[in-house]
Amino acid sequence: MENLPIQGPVFLIETEHITPNPHQPRRDFDEESLRELASSIREFGILQPLVVSKIEKEIETGTVVEYQLIAGERRWRAAKILGLERVPAIIKSVNLERERLEMAVIENVQRADLNPIEAARAYARLQDEFGLTQREVAARLGKSREVIANTVRLLNLPSQIQEALTKGHINESQGRLLLAVVDLAQQQTLFDDLLKNNLSVRELKSRIQRLNDSSKEKSTEEESGAATAIDPETQALQRQLEEFLGTKVKLEKSGPTGRLTIIFYSPEELRGIVQKLLVEKRIPDPAPPVKPDSEFFV
Repeated sequence: MENLPIQGPVFLIETEHITPNPHQPRRDFDEESLRELASSIREFGILQPLVVSKIEKEIETGTVVEYQLIAGERRWRAAKILGLERVPAIIKSVNLERERLEMAVIENVQRADLNPIEAARAYARLQDEFGLTQREVAARLGKSREVIANTVRLLNLPSQIQEALTKGHINESQGRLLLAVVDLAQQQTLFDDLLKNNLSVRELKSRIQRLNDSSKEKSTEEESGAATAIDPETQALQRQLEEFLGTKVKLEKSGPTGRLTIIFYSPEELRGIVQKLLVEKRIPDPAPPVKPDSEFFV
């Protein structure tokens, strides 16, 4: 795992005076993993200091100093399991909320500690709350814009599938494939099948492809069936409309009612069609009445 560069003096800070970072993207901390880390700390100590920011709070009796975690929450939690009174930490002056979140995200991402949904929420928060573009998020985290975009898209999945991603029951590639299934019922069926049969990414992709091919065939059959069901009179009207508008027209009837679809291929063509539909035949104004010439009257 890549370590962040450490700059500045290291202080021993009382563990009870440190509070978690509210912007910490990670929400799930595996208890067994924390106990293993605590065992390592008991034997070797905390090899890399925590990173905290100093917060001064005014109270009735004066000023209280607290420290808010920026990086190293797992080490802090493991230290609490061991009952350590103090932990080594670097104090950073961080005033901007965005910088606090950025540092927390960067620290966790570089250590590969975030699951896909936690990472997606962190990226989305950097975008929504702090006004960063996906390209700016990518630059700060050393990733491509496509990676950021694909990860954030996972938040469009139903909560049940997001939970499966969080718990590691499915992986990020499988989650992205499920995103490609627009029909929610079909998506749920594939998800259930994925969990039940432990489908690989390749198998899931193959099933989605077959599903899409089947949908296309069904759509083509429906269109073909609709076309053959048009009676001769309707077909003649359709041809007349196509000749008048200069474009393809689809006329569907269902009893006395139906639907007319006009196809266009460019904004210019659309404007031409609208203009033809709005043109009114101008009837010449009637000739003004002829005033009788006075010489014709006696």
